[in-house]
Amino acid sequence: MNRDAGRPSPRVVCSLPVCVTDDPDGARERATQVFAIYGDLPSYRAMLDREGAAGPAEVAVVGDEDTVAAQVGALAEAGVTDFVAVEYTGGPDGARTRAFLRTLLA
Repeated sequence: MNRDAGRPSPRVVCSLPVCVTDDPDGARERATQVFAIYGDLPSYRAMLDREGAAGPAEVAVVGDEDTVAAQVGALAEAGVTDFVAVEYTGGPDGARTRAFLRTLLA
């Protein structure tokens, strides 16, 4: 509850690319390709600039299960109330990412 305003606290929604993988460099390279357009769209470019990120790959949540869990946890600690994971890989990393994200829901 936002006591000062007399209303519920606002929801803070964050949506980022996510890949659970043992090849973070490769996953970031894929993110660079898959999300290239977002670096050119004014509203996304402004957000990336505020974060000091050259492109979407720099804000992607990438790594093994422990690394991704820590990054998602850090978002929650920063005030994110609703995290929307954008899984962007295929093959084994895609299945691994989706399986891991289901564990976060439990």
